[in-house]
Amino acid sequence: MILFPDYPFTSRFYDLDGLQMHYVDEGKGPVVVMLHGNPTWSFYYRNLLNRLKTSCRVIAVDHIGCGLSDKPQNYPYTLTQHIDNVLSLLSARGVQRFSLVLHDWGGAIGMGVARCFPDSIEKIVVMNTAAFRSTLIPYRIRLCRLPVVGEIVVRLFNGFAWPATFMAVSQRMDPKVKAAYLAPYDSWKNRIATHRFVVDIPLDSTHQSYRKLVEIEESLATIKSFHIPLLVLWGGRDFCFNDTFYRQWLEYFPEAETSYYPDAGHYLLEDKKDEVIQRIESFFLQEKR
Repeated sequence: MILFPDYPFTSRFYDLDGLQMHYVDEGKGPVVVMLHGNPTWSFYYRNLLNRLKTSCRVIAVDHIGCGLSDKPQNYPYTLTQHIDNVLSLLSARGVQRFSLVLHDWGGAIGMGVARCFPDSIEKIVVMNTAAFRSTLIPYRIRLCRLPVVGEIVVRLFNGFAWPATFMAVSQRMDPKVKAAYLAPYDSWKNRIATHRFVVDIPLDSTHQSYRKLVEIEESLATIKSFHIPLLVLWGGRDFCFNDTFYRQWLEYFPEAETSYYPDAGHYLLEDKKDEVIQRIESFFLQEKR
Protein backbone atom coordinates (compact mmCIF):
# COMPACT_ATOMS: atom_id res chain seq x y z
CA MET A 1 0.00 0.00 0.00
CA ILE A 2 1.29 3.47 -0.89
CA LEU A 3 1.57 5.71 2.16
CA PHE A 4 0.51 9.36 2.04
CA PRO A 5 0.51 12.03 4.78
CA ASP A 6 -2.55 11.80 7.05
CA TYR A 7 -4.01 9.01 4.92
CA PRO A 8 -3.89 5.93 7.20
CA PHE A 9 -6.86 4.19 5.61
CA THR A 10 -7.29 0.65 4.41
CA SER A 11 -7.43 0.57 0.62
CA ARG A 12 -10.39 -1.30 -0.80
CA PHE A 13 -11.06 -2.12 -4.44
CA TYR A 14 -14.35 -2.72 -6.21
CA ASP A 15 -14.40 -4.67 -9.46
CA LEU A 16 -16.12 -2.75 -12.25
CA ASP A 17 -16.19 -5.13 -15.20
CA GLY A 18 -12.54 -5.99 -14.68
CA LEU A 19 -11.42 -2.53 -13.60
CA GLN A 20 -10.42 -1.86 -10.00
CA MET A 21 -12.09 1.16 -8.42
CA HIS A 22 -10.31 2.27 -5.25
CA TYR A 23 -12.23 3.51 -2.23
CA VAL A 24 -12.01 3.75 1.54
CA ASP A 25 -14.79 2.67 3.87
CA GLU A 26 -14.14 3.71 7.47
CA GLY A 27 -16.12 3.98 10.69
CA LYS A 28 -19.67 3.09 11.70
CA GLY A 29 -22.92 5.01 11.82
CA PRO A 30 -24.79 7.14 9.29
CA VAL A 31 -23.17 6.83 5.86
CA VAL A 32 -21.38 9.81 4.31
CA VAL A 33 -20.18 9.46 0.71
CA MET A 34 -17.41 11.79 -0.45
CA LEU A 35 -16.87 12.44 -4.16
CA HIS A 36 -13.80 14.29 -5.40
CA GLY A 37 -13.21 16.22 -8.60
CA ASN A 38 -10.37 16.86 -11.03
CA PRO A 39 -7.41 16.66 -10.50
CA THR A 40 -7.71 15.46 -6.91
CA TRP A 41 -8.61 12.06 -5.44
CA SER A 42 -9.83 10.73 -2.09
CA PHE A 43 -6.67 12.16 -0.52
CA TYR A 44 -8.42 15.55 -0.65
CA TYR A 45 -10.84 14.32 2.02
CA ARG A 46 -8.24 12.70 4.31
CA ASN A 47 -8.61 15.08 7.27
CA LEU A 48 -12.39 15.14 7.04
CA LEU A 49 -12.39 11.34 6.83
CA ASN A 50 -10.32 11.10 9.98
CA ARG A 51 -12.72 13.36 11.87
CA LEU A 52 -16.04 11.93 10.68
CA LYS A 53 -15.12 8.26 10.95
CA THR A 54 -15.52 8.51 14.74
CA SER A 55 -19.27 9.12 14.34
CA CYS A 56 -20.11 8.08 10.77
CA ARG A 57 -19.39 5.42 8.20
CA VAL A 58 -17.43 7.33 5.59
CA ILE A 59 -16.95 6.15 2.01
CA ALA A 60 -14.57 8.09 -0.23
CA VAL A 61 -14.23 7.04 -3.85
CA ASP A 62 -11.45 7.41 -6.41
CA HIS A 63 -13.16 7.71 -9.77
CA ILE A 64 -11.86 5.40 -12.47
CA GLY A 65 -8.75 7.02 -13.90
CA CYS A 66 -8.07 8.88 -10.65
CA GLY A 67 -6.14 8.31 -7.44
CA LEU A 68 -5.40 4.65 -6.78
CA SER A 69 -8.07 3.35 -9.17
CA ASP A 70 -7.21 1.76 -12.51
CA LYS A 71 -6.49 4.15 -15.36
CA PRO A 72 -7.68 2.49 -18.58
CA GLN A 73 -6.69 4.21 -21.82
CA ASN A 74 -9.78 3.20 -23.79
CA TYR A 75 -12.68 4.07 -21.50
CA PRO A 76 -15.79 6.32 -21.60
CA TYR A 77 -14.71 8.98 -19.14
CA THR A 78 -18.12 10.63 -19.17
CA LEU A 79 -20.37 12.13 -16.54
CA THR A 80 -22.87 9.30 -17.02
CA GLN A 81 -20.19 6.66 -16.56
CA HIS A 82 -18.87 8.18 -13.34
CA ILE A 83 -22.39 8.37 -11.91
CA ASP A 84 -23.07 4.76 -12.83
CA ASN A 85 -19.81 3.67 -11.20
CA VAL A 86 -20.71 5.31 -7.88
CA LEU A 87 -24.21 3.84 -7.96
CA SER A 88 -22.77 0.38 -8.63
CA LEU A 89 -20.34 0.65 -5.71
CA LEU A 90 -22.99 1.86 -3.26
CA SER A 91 -25.31 -0.97 -4.27
CA ALA A 92 -22.55 -3.54 -3.84
CA ARG A 93 -21.73 -2.15 -0.39
CA GLY A 94 -25.37 -2.32 0.68
CA VAL A 95 -25.73 1.44 1.12
CA GLN A 96 -29.38 2.49 1.10
CA ARG A 97 -29.41 5.85 2.89
CA PHE A 98 -26.51 8.27 2.84
CA SER A 99 -25.29 11.86 2.83
CA LEU A 100 -23.03 13.41 0.22
CA VAL A 101 -19.94 15.62 0.38
CA LEU A 102 -19.12 17.03 -3.05
CA HIS A 103 -16.26 19.05 -4.52
CA ASP A 104 -15.46 20.18 -8.07
CA TRP A 105 -16.61 17.51 -10.60
CA GLY A 106 -17.97 15.58 -7.62
CA GLY A 107 -20.85 18.07 -7.61
CA ALA A 108 -22.29 16.98 -10.94
CA ILE A 109 -21.52 13.33 -10.25
CA GLY A 110 -23.01 13.44 -6.77
CA MET A 111 -26.13 15.30 -7.79
CA GLY A 112 -26.47 12.78 -10.59
CA VAL A 113 -26.48 10.08 -7.94
CA ALA A 114 -28.98 12.04 -5.84
CA ARG A 115 -31.21 12.47 -8.89
CA CYS A 116 -31.61 8.69 -9.12
CA PHE A 117 -32.59 8.20 -5.47
CA PRO A 118 -33.54 11.54 -3.85
CA ASP A 119 -35.47 9.77 -1.10
CA SER A 120 -32.22 8.02 -0.06
CA ILE A 121 -30.28 11.23 0.56
CA GLU A 122 -30.09 12.54 4.12
CA LYS A 123 -27.87 15.64 3.78
CA ILE A 124 -25.63 17.25 1.16
CA VAL A 125 -22.49 19.37 1.44
CA VAL A 126 -21.17 21.17 -1.65
CA MET A 127 -17.82 22.93 -1.92
CA ASN A 128 -16.74 25.02 -4.93
CA THR A 129 -18.57 22.97 -7.50
CA ALA A 130 -21.48 23.02 -9.93
CA ALA A 131 -24.29 20.71 -11.02
CA PHE A 132 -25.80 22.96 -13.66
CA ARG A 133 -24.86 24.41 -17.03
CA SER A 134 -22.44 27.29 -17.38
CA THR A 135 -20.29 28.79 -20.10
CA LEU A 136 -17.95 30.37 -17.55
CA ILE A 137 -14.65 28.59 -18.02
CA PRO A 138 -11.23 30.20 -17.56
CA TYR A 139 -8.97 30.52 -20.58
CA ARG A 140 -6.37 28.28 -18.95
CA ILE A 141 -8.90 25.46 -18.75
CA ARG A 142 -10.17 26.11 -22.28
CA LEU A 143 -6.57 25.70 -23.45
CA CYS A 144 -6.49 22.22 -21.90
CA ARG A 145 -9.55 21.26 -23.97
CA LEU A 146 -7.97 22.05 -27.35
CA PRO A 147 -7.47 19.07 -29.68
CA VAL A 148 -3.90 17.73 -29.60
CA VAL A 149 -2.49 20.82 -27.82
CA GLY A 150 -4.67 20.32 -24.75
CA GLU A 151 -3.70 16.68 -24.41
CA ILE A 152 -0.01 17.53 -24.71
CA VAL A 153 -0.32 20.25 -22.07
CA VAL A 154 -2.20 18.03 -19.60
CA ARG A 155 -0.67 14.61 -20.21
CA LEU A 156 2.90 15.35 -21.25
CA PHE A 157 3.64 18.45 -19.17
CA ASN A 158 1.20 17.75 -16.31
CA GLY A 159 -0.32 21.15 -17.02
CA PHE A 160 -3.43 20.59 -14.93
CA ALA A 161 -2.66 18.63 -11.76
CA TRP A 162 0.67 20.36 -11.14
CA PRO A 163 -0.56 23.99 -11.48
CA ALA A 164 -3.50 23.14 -9.23
CA THR A 165 -1.10 22.57 -6.33
CA PHE A 166 -0.44 26.31 -6.21
CA MET A 167 -3.33 27.86 -8.20
CA ALA A 168 -6.09 26.07 -6.25
CA VAL A 169 -4.85 27.21 -2.84
CA SER A 170 -4.27 30.58 -1.24
CA GLN A 171 -1.66 29.22 1.16
CA ARG A 172 1.53 27.41 0.18
CA MET A 173 0.97 23.67 0.09
CA ASP A 174 3.27 21.45 2.18
CA PRO A 175 5.71 19.67 -0.19
CA LYS A 176 4.68 16.22 1.09
CA VAL A 177 1.00 17.03 0.57
CA LYS A 178 1.76 18.37 -2.90
CA ALA A 179 3.63 15.18 -3.75
CA ALA A 180 0.68 13.09 -2.57
CA TYR A 181 -1.76 14.98 -4.80
CA LEU A 182 0.51 14.44 -7.79
CA ALA A 183 1.64 10.87 -7.11
CA PRO A 184 -1.23 9.12 -8.96
CA TYR A 185 -0.67 11.34 -12.00
CA ASP A 186 3.00 10.71 -12.70
CA SER A 187 3.01 9.81 -16.39
CA TRP A 188 1.28 10.31 -19.73
CA LYS A 189 -0.69 7.11 -19.18
CA ASN A 190 -1.74 7.98 -15.64
CA ARG A 191 -2.99 11.46 -16.60
CA ILE A 192 -5.64 10.10 -18.93
CA ALA A 193 -8.61 11.00 -16.71
CA THR A 194 -7.15 14.38 -15.78
CA HIS A 195 -7.41 15.29 -19.45
CA ARG A 196 -10.71 13.51 -20.12
CA PHE A 197 -12.45 15.27 -17.24
CA VAL A 198 -11.55 18.61 -18.82
CA VAL A 199 -12.72 17.46 -22.24
CA ASP A 200 -15.99 16.23 -20.72
CA ILE A 201 -17.07 19.70 -19.57
CA PRO A 202 -20.31 20.19 -21.57
CA LEU A 203 -20.40 23.74 -22.90
CA ASP A 204 -23.03 23.31 -25.63
CA SER A 205 -25.85 21.01 -26.69
CA THR A 206 -23.66 19.00 -29.09
CA HIS A 207 -21.47 17.70 -26.27
CA GLN A 208 -21.78 14.06 -25.21
CA SER A 209 -22.49 14.96 -21.55
CA TYR A 210 -24.73 17.96 -22.16
CA ARG A 211 -28.03 16.04 -21.96
CA LYS A 212 -26.99 14.36 -18.71
CA LEU A 213 -26.02 17.68 -17.14
CA VAL A 214 -29.37 19.15 -18.18
CA GLU A 215 -31.13 16.22 -16.51
CA ILE A 216 -29.15 16.82 -13.33
CA GLU A 217 -29.85 20.54 -13.42
CA GLU A 218 -33.56 19.94 -13.91
CA SER A 219 -33.58 17.48 -11.02
CA LEU A 220 -32.34 20.11 -8.53
CA ALA A 221 -35.92 21.31 -8.06
CA THR A 222 -36.97 17.74 -7.25
CA ILE A 223 -34.12 17.36 -4.78
CA LYS A 224 -35.17 20.65 -3.17
CA SER A 225 -38.75 19.36 -2.86
CA PHE A 226 -37.50 16.52 -0.65
CA HIS A 227 -36.29 19.16 1.87
CA ILE A 228 -32.82 17.64 2.05
CA PRO A 229 -30.61 19.82 4.28
CA LEU A 230 -27.90 21.43 2.16
CA LEU A 231 -24.70 23.13 3.27
CA VAL A 232 -22.82 25.32 0.79
CA LEU A 233 -19.17 25.99 1.68
CA TRP A 234 -17.23 28.31 -0.57
CA GLY A 235 -13.71 29.58 -1.10
CA GLY A 236 -13.90 33.12 -2.49
CA ARG A 237 -10.53 33.00 -4.27
CA ASP A 238 -11.41 30.20 -6.67
CA PHE A 239 -10.34 31.19 -10.20
CA CYS A 240 -12.61 28.55 -11.76
CA PHE A 241 -15.70 28.06 -9.59
CA ASN A 242 -16.06 31.71 -8.72
CA ASP A 243 -18.81 33.49 -6.79
CA THR A 244 -21.18 33.30 -9.75
CA PHE A 245 -21.49 29.57 -9.07
CA TYR A 246 -21.92 30.23 -5.36
CA ARG A 247 -24.86 32.56 -6.06
CA GLN A 248 -26.39 30.02 -8.43
CA TRP A 249 -26.41 27.39 -5.70
CA LEU A 250 -28.30 29.80 -3.46
CA GLU A 251 -30.80 30.51 -6.22
CA TYR A 252 -31.54 26.81 -6.51
CA PHE A 253 -31.48 26.26 -2.73
CA PRO A 254 -32.33 29.57 -1.00
CA GLU A 255 -32.82 27.83 2.34
CA ALA A 256 -29.36 26.24 2.32
CA GLU A 257 -26.93 26.82 5.14
CA THR A 258 -23.79 28.63 4.01
CA SER A 259 -20.27 29.47 5.08
CA TYR A 260 -18.20 31.71 2.84
CA TYR A 261 -14.40 31.99 3.16
CA PRO A 262 -13.22 35.05 1.18
CA ASP A 263 -9.50 34.29 1.46
CA ALA A 264 -9.68 30.55 0.57
CA GLY A 265 -9.07 28.98 -2.81
CA HIS A 266 -10.56 26.05 -4.69
CA TYR A 267 -9.01 23.44 -2.38
CA LEU A 268 -11.09 24.60 0.55
CA LEU A 269 -10.14 21.63 2.74
CA GLU A 270 -6.50 22.68 2.43
CA ASP A 271 -6.83 26.42 2.97
CA LYS A 272 -9.42 26.28 5.78
CA LYS A 273 -9.06 22.73 7.02
CA ASP A 274 -9.98 23.15 10.69
CA GLU A 275 -12.83 25.61 10.19
CA VAL A 276 -14.42 23.69 7.34
CA ILE A 277 -14.13 20.30 9.04
CA GLN A 278 -15.73 21.69 12.18
CA ARG A 279 -18.54 23.21 10.12
CA ILE A 280 -19.23 19.96 8.28
CA GLU A 281 -19.10 17.88 11.45
CA SER A 282 -21.60 20.19 13.15
CA PHE A 283 -23.86 20.01 10.11
CA PHE A 284 -23.94 16.22 10.18
CA LEU A 285 -24.40 15.99 13.92
CA GLN A 286 -27.35 18.38 14.10
CA GLU A 287 -30.84 16.94 13.94
CA LYS A 288 -32.59 17.11 10.61
CA ARG A 289 -35.31 19.73 10.74
